[in-house]
Amino acid sequence: MAQIRLAMAQMNAVVGDLAGNAAKIRDFVATSVAQNAHLVAVPEMALNGYPVEDMALRRSFVEASRAALTQLAADLADDGFGETPVVVGYLDAIDEANVADLDGDENPDDVSDKSLSRRLLPQNCAAVLHQGAVVARYAKHHLPNYGVFDEQRIFAPGRDLVVVRIGCIDVAIAICEDLWQEGGPVAKTREAGAELLLVLNGSPYEMDKDDTRLELCQRRAAQAEATLAYLNLVGGQDELVFDGDSLVVEPAGEVLARGAQFAEDLMLVDLDLEPNTCEATQPPVGVQHYTLSDEQVEDYEPIVQELPQRLEPLAEVWNALQLGLGDYVRKNGFKKVCLGVSGGIDSTLVTALAADAIGGENIIGVSNPSQYSSEHSKDDAADLCARVGADYRVIPINPMVTAFLDNMNLTGLAEENLQARVRGVIWMGISNSEGALVLANGNKSEVSVGYSTMYGDTVGGFAPIKDVFKTMVWDLARWRNAEAERRGEQPPIPENSINKAPSAELRPDQVDQDSLPPYEVLDQILDRYVQQRQGRADLLEAGFDAEMVEKIVRLVDGAEWKRRQGAMGTKVSSLAFGKDRRLPVTSRWAAQAGPTA
Repeated sequence: MAQIRLAMAQMNAVVGDLAGNAAKIRDFVATSVAQNAHLVAVPEMALNGYPVEDMALRRSFVEASRAALTQLAADLADDGFGETPVVVGYLDAIDEANVADLDGDENPDDVSDKSLSRRLLPQNCAAVLHQGAVVARYAKHHLPNYGVFDEQRIFAPGRDLVVVRIGCIDVAIAICEDLWQEGGPVAKTREAGAELLLVLNGSPYEMDKDDTRLELCQRRAAQAEATLAYLNLVGGQDELVFDGDSLVVEPAGEVLARGAQFAEDLMLVDLDLEPNTCEATQPPVGVQHYTLSDEQVEDYEPIVQELPQRLEPLAEVWNALQLGLGDYVRKNGFKKVCLGVSGGIDSTLVTALAADAIGGENIIGVSNPSQYSSEHSKDDAADLCARVGADYRVIPINPMVTAFLDNMNLTGLAEENLQARVRGVIWMGISNSEGALVLANGNKSEVSVGYSTMYGDTVGGFAPIKDVFKTMVWDLARWRNAEAERRGEQPPIPENSINKAPSAELRPDQVDQDSLPPYEVLDQILDRYVQQRQGRADLLEAGFDAEMVEKIVRLVDGAEWKRRQGAMGTKVSSLAFGKDRRLPVTSRWAAQAGPTA
């Protein structure tokens, strides 16, 4: 048997920050080498950030990525770490003249400057850096084109599997979707006889996805007959959040190591593997083999691995929302956030999330009471801000609403919406004058049925809970308070905000159920219609009231135009509004909908 110490840097990258990401990689490598790692890896597109989307089509960005990779290899050698191989995810491209490379006519693995005067064919790549140079390059084979991914539109696929020999152990390299598809690099890994399959990933968080990943890695490790190291990004990027949760499994399925969830982590994993059996000079067809060293590492005392405790489901969602919000604020250069606080459960939960993400002292909580605002709502808003340490401001809207009504004849719904829009103007005014990011408080139930006022409560640059159904909003609030009590801290959410009936308070004695079914029922219908894409016939077969089904389906379909104009928010479900669900605004299908509507 042969030993190897693998360092897996579960890294939070920033899209486009090549210098900052490279500096972070150098720090991870320095720490890894100081702890005697033989191989260091960082995740998919770690040098560029992920996903880069159409930035990959810009020649200047591709050229900058190549230059940054070359510079990183040189800098690591100057740092004294050139002898330690480092696997880095990055953006590269071939130009149209070299498209024959994909069919095997030429060697596509030259990462030196190429003419980009023709149409770009970007590639999602991994490079092996050693002794100050880029010694190997692997391009992602399988390009996901579902959900939030458009990689077939952006990238050209790779062809060959790359295997590098390090200390007499052969290491195969793959990238994310290559693992999810049958055959391809996994099958080639078995054929090449590699003992370790290293997979760089940018896999976004979804509820329950960690179990799916584990089962996948166990299955692929068995198929490849190799130990599998799955290294994932961590951090928020626009509406996506990457949860880390990296892992190493051996062919029989045993989990040897697992990374932290929702936090940067450097995993040092000692592996005891069979020495290579492949003839390096005659690799199988479709395999490129590079020997970096073939002298077996001297025996050493391995690190004792302790698997971290897994987060419970609600803790996972909270951490995902907290990281997604915090990184959106930090990575976009904001210092503070501003939001309307009404004492209701949605604004209360968003405030508690923001306090955990960026600190309560960086929150401006604005109460905008109207003539319909209850005393308990105002008291609950003040209590909330005191609990989290937010800057609490009270700006009544009556004088402004009255000024509008004195000049416009608005009644009914128009008058109700006017109140919401005046509030939105106030929040945006604070944002413009003080540079605070406005947070929208809408939850997924409201966003689904359009229960919101355009340019009113929809105002905001980020919507932290737009992918969280109302029933889960309450569950998260109760969980967060229970977690505070477990820690011996004051619960951040007033109990009254959790227990009272939700209301927009835009008219006397208003409650949400004047317009909507009970949320317990509404969310079940929305889960089936939106998440599971079930149609009317499916909902009726499940036992829901026909009139209610017709109403909810009509509301969901009719609110598409609102959702198109809403702020982005962190994705935590398998199907979030936005890139996951792309429907036309103008459509008559609902009026003649059949079973698959």
